[in-house]
Amino acid sequence: MILYTRPELSPPMPCPYLPDKVLVYSTFYADCLDSRELSRLLSSGWRKFGHSFFRPACPGCRACIPLRVPVARFRPSRSQERVLRRCAHVRVTFGPLRYENALFDLYHTHSKVRFGQEHSFEDFAASLHAPSCPTLLSRYEEDGRLLGAGYLDIGSDGLSSVYFIYDPAVSHLSLGTFSVLREIAETARLGLPYYYLGYVVAGCERMAYKARFSPHQLFNWDDGLWHETGMEPEHPAPGTFQPFPGWTGRD
Repeated sequence: MILYTRPELSPPMPCPYLPDKVLVYSTFYADCLDSRELSRLLSSGWRKFGHSFFRPACPGCRACIPLRVPVARFRPSRSQERVLRRCAHVRVTFGPLRYENALFDLYHTHSKVRFGQEHSFEDFAASLHAPSCPTLLSRYEEDGRLLGAGYLDIGSDGLSSVYFIYDPAVSHLSLGTFSVLREIAETARLGLPYYYLGYVVAGCERMAYKARFSPHQLFNWDDGLWHETGMEPEHPAPGTFQPFPGWTGRD
């Protein structure tokens, strides 16, 4: 690992998750991490975009809790199984991180429609196409049309979801949920024990979906350990998790 800067606190800013809260990150810049170094950071609550690594250090608030799924015991709920059936026609592939214009177009549309934000190509490239560790790109296509794309980092103990983008015109497919299910399945196929899903924030509804993937583990900022929690699935299915009926583990 090349450490460009040592961890330091970011300037206070309005919290994007909770009203009337202040956000402060502990952050540093690094490059050339191997999978073991990445997993040591992930297992300690760190997240990243490009070369920027961060974890919350907000005064008087610990609402942002890292969440990961132990993939060997994961079972989809009934509603998640419905999403799998709904998206069974979507072609999913996992491969090396490669840029194409369709990815930025999708990112721009997703950001503008979903969040009302305009992002430059420079921001996109620095955050998602300037890898500082082993990476993976998932693609979701229908009849050759790119519907969604997932950016993942590869640790020695699991895959970490960095960001997922999709075409808002196909919101009815629930591609966000579908992508998590397929990425959990890919984590299991690679023989890795955990799927890191980022932070769940108590009181923030748009982050609540993460806790619906059960069982899951939450990181405790006080003791530095992962504790299993989460509701049981609506009905546990026997055997190995399959992302859709008839799936063989290969795209």
